[in-house]
Amino acid sequence: MRRLLFSLLLFLPSAALASDQEFNGRWDITVFDEAKRRAWWLEIAGAGTPQISGKFVGAPGGQVDPIPEIGIDKGELKFVIAHKYIYRATVLKERLDGNFQIDGDVNKVHWAGVRAPKIRDDPKKWHEGQPVELINWKPLDPARKAVWTLKNGMIVNSPGASDLVSDQKFWNFKLHAEYRIGKGSNSGIGLRGRYEVQILDDQDAPPSVHSNGAIYGRIAPVIIASRAPGQWQTFDITLVGNVVSVILNEALIIDRKTIDGLTAIAIDPNEDQPGPIVLQGDHGPVEFRNVRVTPLLKGKARQ
Repeated sequence: MRRLLFSLLLFLPSAALASDQEFNGRWDITVFDEAKRRAWWLEIAGAGTPQISGKFVGAPGGQVDPIPEIGIDKGELKFVIAHKYIYRATVLKERLDGNFQIDGDVNKVHWAGVRAPKIRDDPKKWHEGQPVELINWKPLDPARKAVWTLKNGMIVNSPGASDLVSDQKFWNFKLHAEYRIGKGSNSGIGLRGRYEVQILDDQDAPPSVHSNGAIYGRIAPVIIASRAPGQWQTFDITLVGNVVSVILNEALIIDRKTIDGLTAIAIDPNEDQPGPIVLQGDHGPVEFRNVRVTPLLKGKARQ
């Protein structure tokens, strides 16, 4: 891994190094200046030392990528991905104020980051509310010509369709969804508009953070439970705080694992707030049916 280590760091007074340490931690990022909503995630460690390092979820990649080139100079964080995607930021009152540009392009995209909240919800303190059938969806990018259609109770995308976003927002919940994909296809379900449960044709592949049912880029399933393309498959997903369990085709593939931050599907960076359900439509052909959310509520269940 190649890093940009500014030699100036070795000679800055301790007060300046302490200031640089304010970059350390996990950051949820809102991206401005774009028609399509999206959110990024950043983790910085070792700021204020020559051992600074980072991880990033955002353009141009889609997973949790180590940052190969990173440094701080005169209070400004700079990191570069793929030698040409350039990000800069400063810390102001516990917030990041930043911009992004491609090398050689004068246009810049403005972004802002807040510290990722610590979420503590005890799964034992919640009970099931009334199930909600999700039937009202909006396209994330209304300008796309490719659309979704309703066929015999199924919602079906055409190639390159926009992602769909639910009208309703949810905090803790159980999600049931049935889907069908073709050979080699790829889709996903976004939980609270932040955490993607991957959908993939991968029967013969070993488990990884990109597998069917994975929390994309973050949590791998313990087994591959995928069915052959063209068959209906079923997800039953529980999300309490940032702890997730995933059942795929009646097999428990993720059991109460903590999601450390946003994934590439993210459109809503506010991790301590309710968020929508997202159906990914721009990666490959997919059909969904019986998409249903059961909210998990505090207090005792009514008898």
